[in-house]
Amino acid sequence: MVALLAALAVIHPLPALKTPSGNISCFVTPGPPAALHCSLKQADYAHVMQTVKCGPPIGLDWAGFTLPARAKAAVTCSGGILYSPQTQRPRYVVVPYGKTWHAGPFDCRSQISGLGCSNHTGHGLFISRETWRLW
Repeated sequence: MVALLAALAVIHPLPALKTPSGNISCFVTPGPPAALHCSLKQADYAHVMQTVKCGPPIGLDWAGFTLPARAKAAVTCSGGILYSPQTQRPRYVVVPYGKTWHAGPFDCRSQISGLGCSNHTGHGLFISRETWRLW
């Protein structure tokens, strides 16, 4: 019985990164389709995102940004966690400034000015404390 419970409690790591400042973090959900989810602890534009992009009438909290494996990045508005904490958990690595992190179809370059990520179809995002761009 103990072995059965232990087998049921297996946690699958999700590829994940943090910038050296710790302000930006991202993790990959495997899908299908796979997606990269990024959030910021502090952003100058957080209030605008919460009130304009995610505010009433839907009433969700701003979570950050999502880059699908084969599509354009988007602002993510979420009222909850984006993975199953019973079976999944991000395994974060700190990516030094000037280095690139790779996970599946995603590449992210850590820079002092922010984090730039792209998928293999040419879509991507750039996020920092001061600004963001999606393509």
